[in-house]
Amino acid sequence: MSTPDEDLIATPVGTTLERYIMRKQAEFPFATGELSQLLRDIALAGKIINREVNRAGLSDVTGAYGRENVQGEQQQRLDMAAHIRFVRALRNGGQACAVLSEEEEGIIYTSNDHAKYVVAMDPLDGSSNIDVNVPIGTLFSIYSRITPVGSKATEADFLQGGRQQVAAGYVLYGSSTMLVYTTGHGVVGFTYEPSLGEFFLSHPELRIPAVGKTFSCNEGYWFEYPAYVRTFLENCKQRRLTGRYIGSLVADYHRNLLTGGIYLYPPTGKNASGKLRLLYECYPLALLIEQAGGVASTGTEAVLDVTPTHFHQRAPLFIGSSELVNELLACAAAPMPA
Repeated sequence: MSTPDEDLIATPVGTTLERYIMRKQAEFPFATGELSQLLRDIALAGKIINREVNRAGLSDVTGAYGRENVQGEQQQRLDMAAHIRFVRALRNGGQACAVLSEEEEGIIYTSNDHAKYVVAMDPLDGSSNIDVNVPIGTLFSIYSRITPVGSKATEADFLQGGRQQVAAGYVLYGSSTMLVYTTGHGVVGFTYEPSLGEFFLSHPELRIPAVGKTFSCNEGYWFEYPAYVRTFLENCKQRRLTGRYIGSLVADYHRNLLTGGIYLYPPTGKNASGKLRLLYECYPLALLIEQAGGVASTGTEAVLDVTPTHFHQRAPLFIGSSELVNELLACAAAPMPA
């Protein structure tokens, strides 16, 4: 009979990402391991970025890079570091024929023309927050290519629409580093154990509470928000819901996914079509939230039903617990006072 100390020493460390993926390959009869390898490649790049983020204050990787990206935003050094790391991991892994990144205007070819998948991603969202030690994240979206295998990927491979995603997720770099993803069979979360260099299954079945008590938005834009958004937020405050806004998309989303709530990025005077990018921010988060039992809307239609027209298209985003998002949509549909 074992002693309590022996039981403690022999406690299982858990299920690694590698083992979990191998067990779940049966869910993809159309694949022969390529998608599984692609997820491993993304996880590997996530580990490398975790290292860069954790030593950012001790190395010369913070601050502005000195140029703007295609959206006209100032690139940070960590933006480019993450971009390079992820593109390199996907190129070397061999399972992505092309990549679309927030940091580049056009398609990035990997020389893997016989690969079956394309990946759209924001390599490091919220990187300007790294200087003040705020959680940041990577977002990714995976599609099966529609162009013939062996040819060059085209715009059409990336503009299939949100419902055609075969997998999507994010890596959150915070007090712990987490990989959260879906392949259309629910949402799972893995936490990185740095001493072992492995992601371990920590959240086997993520479901967002239907009723949330938190709203997350930048109220500095209050007077630019549409009237229905202000009405909804006033209702939230009257019921004493809690306002929580970090200003880092993945971190705000992740908190609401776990505890229940709504994240709002409405259209404003400056960004009448919304600010967040449809392909590699809104789409992956929307697929995750629907798989977790929540709702994602632009205010007029489900995010996953929006027809994409160009790579860096923007969209409004209201995402989170079903009760709160549906309440906001009811405000949007109600006639406004004359």
